[in-house]
Amino acid sequence: MKIISTEQVQNSLNFTELIPLLKQSFSKPFHMPQRQVHLLAPDDGSKHDAFALLPSWNDEVIGNKMFTYFPDNSAKHDLPGLFSKIMLFSRTTGEPLALVDGTSVTYWRTAAISGLASQLLSRQDAEHFMLFGTGNLAAYILHAHINVRKLNKVTIWGRSATKVAKLVTEFSAIYPDINFQQSSDLTQEVPSADIICCATGSKTPLFDGALVSKGCHIDCLGNHLADARECDSALISKARVFVDSRVNTLNEAGELLLPIAEGVFCADAIQGELADMCKNEEILRQSADEITLFKSVGTAFSDLVAANLVYQKHS
Repeated sequence: MKIISTEQVQNSLNFTELIPLLKQSFSKPFHMPQRQVHLLAPDDGSKHDAFALLPSWNDEVIGNKMFTYFPDNSAKHDLPGLFSKIMLFSRTTGEPLALVDGTSVTYWRTAAISGLASQLLSRQDAEHFMLFGTGNLAAYILHAHINVRKLNKVTIWGRSATKVAKLVTEFSAIYPDINFQQSSDLTQEVPSADIICCATGSKTPLFDGALVSKGCHIDCLGNHLADARECDSALISKARVFVDSRVNTLNEAGELLLPIAEGVFCADAIQGELADMCKNEEILRQSADEITLFKSVGTAFSDLVAANLVYQKHS
């Protein structure tokens, strides 16, 4: 059995290869039971330590992503709050194949799924990309979206002006033909954006949904809580909504659960999940004017596909 490190993951993956592989994989049969998140001290409201299991498999490989979430680690132990590993087994024999670093795989597959959703749902002539968020995922997301659309302008919003400026400087050097700029006025930037990606820890909507123009594609991936959301009900109400997984989003995503509770949206209005999107082009964007929205909370199968790609390169 191979032990595959963070460095090996980083050296193995690229979006030019990973995004089409995810599309191909989601269009074929696979199995993905609902993930299980276990609170380690469920009776103590002051503690949020958790352990999660995310199984999936196809006709080639079985995988189980495991992660721990200890939010007090940084303050108490000077350690990251999240650790993750992905265990791979042969679907033919059940033999253990590899233990892959799950944290780095998660960054890659999250951004790749975001890029894939944009490739499937955003207008092909989309030019202005707007990113909310400057965390660990930000650089991956920018690379992924630049990979699938010919962008000429990127606006970055973040609570830390220093982090935004760093991203603008870094990516301006990598992609000199794209105009990278720091957000300064959402009332002007949101209406002009063709693609908006929200990747923050915000508990409340990041912008007024009424500002979003016809033809825009919105991607919300930062929130995993049932009582929080990155976009408002006004936006959900006027968009054609797609999800990565119906089961998971309808259990975890406040972007959908709060409008449902308000009576302005219903689960039946979801147009399809990622597997449907990859198999059936007819359900995708219907016109240049419609607004599309993709809500994701992450899937075990995307972890499996990315981890197996890394394993194949090291076997």
